[in-house]
Amino acid sequence: MTVFEVARSHMIESQLRPNKVTDDRVLNAFASIRRELFVPAHLRSVAYIDEDLPLGGGRYLMEPMVAARLLQAAEIARTEAALIVGAGTGYEAALTALLARSVLALEEDPELARRARAALVEHAIASVSVVEGPLHEGYRPRTPYDVILFGGAVAEVSPELAAQLADGGRLLAVVKAGSASGRAILTTRTGGVLARRVIFDAATPLLPGFAPKPAFEFC
Repeated sequence: MTVFEVARSHMIESQLRPNKVTDDRVLNAFASIRRELFVPAHLRSVAYIDEDLPLGGGRYLMEPMVAARLLQAAEIARTEAALIVGAGTGYEAALTALLARSVLALEEDPELARRARAALVEHAIASVSVVEGPLHEGYRPRTPYDVILFGGAVAEVSPELAAQLADGGRLLAVVKAGSASGRAILTTRTGGVLARRVIFDAATPLLPGFAPKPAFEFC
């Protein structure tokens, strides 16, 4: 086994399984995707540690446990379509591609999008489309989506993005409002009704553009 294969196995056995990740499809996805290809070259030796890794420009690759628990909660079927908002270098998109029928990876940073395409080609994954555009708008041409997953924390999920969720769809995001700690939230759509529930706590960094709006202060 290579050094990276050993690190990948250790990530699964010491980070994912002990933190309630039990879905074999999710675990197999994490075993199949080479995380080291989705981080900057100087961080490849620590690609599998249980921390968020900086990608540059204020962006981060979510720690494996958070990504795994979000994907597990999504309960993605092989027939479903997914949207990744803030796809970064494409790691969550690659994982989701092994679970879903198709994945739209939305990224507004051209350099991160380029790196995502390169890593996906390296994995021979053809079911992911990397699209460049504003994250807060989502991607309407391919709506609705059965699953929407955010690649970082947000202060709130906008109605515009929630509206792109299909009936019976699931939206997963770490929500971090103000100074409060982040919480992973599962939002489901049934008809026109959205229901939310907290899954777990997560200290995921905020996506740029999704930070809390400054509170008005009297001078």
